[in-house]
Amino acid sequence: QVQLVESGGGLVQAGGSLRLSCVASGSISSINVMGWHRQAPGNKRDLVATISSGGTINYADSVKGRFTISRDNGKKTVYLQMNSLKSEDTAVYYCRVFQNGFNYWGKGTLVTVSS
Repeated sequence: QVQLVESGGGLVQAGGSLRLSCVASGSISSINVMGWHRQAPGNKRDLVATISSGGTINYADSVKGRFTISRDNGKKTVYLQMNSLKSEDTAVYYCRVFQNGFNYWGKGTLVTVSS
C-alpha cells in the first residue's frame, strides 16, 4: 500500500508562485511515475505534469514554461513549482503515483489564485 500526502497549497495572487510537495510512504517501488493532476469545480481531473523514476518529464500544454516538476527519490517526494500563476490554475491539486500497474492518489491540496 502507498500513502501520499500533499502540502503547499493556499491562496496566491495572480502572477505569484507556490511550491507543492507530495511525500510518499509505504511500499514505494524504485520504478514508478509520480505526478500531479488538478480538478477545478465542475471539471474533470486533468494531468498537470509527470516525472518518471528515470527522469522523463511531461507537462500539460497549459502549464509549460510556468510549472516545474521534480522529485527526490531519497525523500520519496515529488514537487511542483508553480510560477506566473493565473486564475485558471485554481483547482485542487492531487499527487499520483503509478507503479506495478496501480494508481495511488493523495487527498489533494487546494490552490486558489486571485485575480
